[in-house]
Amino acid sequence: MYEKTALQIEESPFKNVYWFARYLLNTDEYDALGKTKERQLLDIVSQLENLLLISGLNDDERLTVAKEALYQGLIKIARPSTNVYIHARNLASTLDSEILSLNDVTVFCIAMRYVVVPINRALEFVPANDIEFCQSSARCILDTLGEAKVGLVIASWDKLGTRGCLDAERSVVIAEFSNLLSNVSQLNIAHTELDNNIIMTAFVQEFERRLGQKRKSRGGSSLESVLSFLFDYYGFKSSAAPSHFDQDLEVDKWFTCSDGWRIGISCKRTLRERWKQVSQADRGTLSHFKIKELWHLITYDNDLSDDKIVRLGEQGQIFYLMDDSPIYLRCSEHVGMKAYVRPLSRFIEHIRINTEKA
Repeated sequence: MYEKTALQIEESPFKNVYWFARYLLNTDEYDALGKTKERQLLDIVSQLENLLLISGLNDDERLTVAKEALYQGLIKIARPSTNVYIHARNLASTLDSEILSLNDVTVFCIAMRYVVVPINRALEFVPANDIEFCQSSARCILDTLGEAKVGLVIASWDKLGTRGCLDAERSVVIAEFSNLLSNVSQLNIAHTELDNNIIMTAFVQEFERRLGQKRKSRGGSSLESVLSFLFDYYGFKSSAAPSHFDQDLEVDKWFTCSDGWRIGISCKRTLRERWKQVSQADRGTLSHFKIKELWHLITYDNDLSDDKIVRLGEQGQIFYLMDDSPIYLRCSEHVGMKAYVRPLSRFIEHIRINTEKA
């Protein structure tokens, strides 16, 4: 089946719509000229479309004129001796060798007008970060259910943002795909159902590739940001790290207690292998810098061994765990470890207790 489909694609005049779109958006070889020089490329496409309609030329003459217009248009995009000019010449040479018929010229125009440009425009409406979605959902949870659900907010912080961004992405993709269906149906060049599929899948494949790049740049909202949100939401003031405190610790937030001592908070999914670095801050060092405790907010505690809890707990480091975590439930009943673990549902209460004046 796949061999037959591959053969049909190879015989389709639309086989290069995907590759032309990729060339236009290839950053390494062609400087993504379809994005960075979109207006100039659209001018070239309009010129090509008009040349294809000129009467009085045979097909060979029309192809020669169109290829020359494309080549000259590309190399005039930038000043000679610039990097953009070099990329434009590379693209011009590549297209000159691959555009061999009038159908290829048409397909190039389709790739630019109906694949590259709509994706460029649509990406402007895709969220660049997911903080807004996280904050909106978290605020709804806390407004409705109260601070006892702080643990849920922390544990689901990334998911709240990811889901919101993906929903926004889907709305954009569906809208643009619907536009593409309409544009393809109105093409004034003969095309089969397979040809339509080639165009539409080229659009989807390239759109998804660029969406993937944007997702990577978003990277999921860091759990560090949930602490900033919670401090703002409850009106707590954060403070700077103690002066000259240079331990290699990942502390995301500091706050000053009513007695002048500080507490540092680290919000992580898991402690993992960095726990030995964390353990270097012994109780004496913390006391020297007037650090009362270090709190670790952990959302995935499967690797949190008794050894870690006891070793760090003895040094004034406390673990806030999900209320229903088996590790929390077990340790909170253990005579030697119950002082080192606390439920996330009481996290805000404990900040309030430490910051309020007696």
